[in-house]
Amino acid sequence: MREASRIVAGALHLVRQSLSPGLSTLDLDSMIHDYVKGLGGQLLFYRYRGFPANSCISINDEVVHGIPRKRRKLRDGDIVSVDVGVKIRGYCGDSAWTFPVGTIRPEVEHLMDVCRQSLYKGIEACQQGGRVSDIGRAIQVYVESEKYHVVKKFVGHGIGTQLHEDPQVPNYIDTGVLKQDPVLRRGLVLAIEPMVNVGTEEVEVLDDGWTVVTQDRSLSAHFEHTVAITATGPEILTLREGGLEV
Repeated sequence: MREASRIVAGALHLVRQSLSPGLSTLDLDSMIHDYVKGLGGQLLFYRYRGFPANSCISINDEVVHGIPRKRRKLRDGDIVSVDVGVKIRGYCGDSAWTFPVGTIRPEVEHLMDVCRQSLYKGIEACQQGGRVSDIGRAIQVYVESEKYHVVKKFVGHGIGTQLHEDPQVPNYIDTGVLKQDPVLRRGLVLAIEPMVNVGTEEVEVLDDGWTVVTQDRSLSAHFEHTVAITATGPEILTLREGGLEV
């Protein structure tokens, strides 16, 4: 899982280095494909439940599951969320990151900072003997203290030999999860992925059947790490060599 996750981090780092106005989301998807395949990885999103691309690339008010397209060009001031999943030697890694394109407004940068920090708040709660609900509580309390909104229709998940495994990991305090509320045991690996909106938490799916957008068309950010529960605390797997972020 460390190997798969490092490949994911490397692909996202390549995206960060390559972003510029005028680049299409399909160009980015092709870069990700070539990078992952060159390292012997399998792209998990391709044809997953019929998804037509190698990665999910979502711009501005697109929350998740944006389909890369040749005609979809990046513009100065955009924010773009890129989600990549990789499998190698039978095990998976999954991460997403929201990047600025060119120069963004201070309030947009603040949204990204809050979403990223909420991810780390959730990771800090990944302590052996804790509960899944601790993660969602940490994320929601922080995001709402900053006057933003956590998307509730999409959640994080367990990950291992499959991309999506139990347990589900809500980014908020979910009374349904609280009835079960699995214990965080050593060796459990989770994909934690808060999605944070400027406007309301409400989202909708576009006519393409995949792209999720904010209902009020306000901006949204998305950050995700694959994290292992260990005896000494959480270990973030989706970092580059040397423990660097993407």
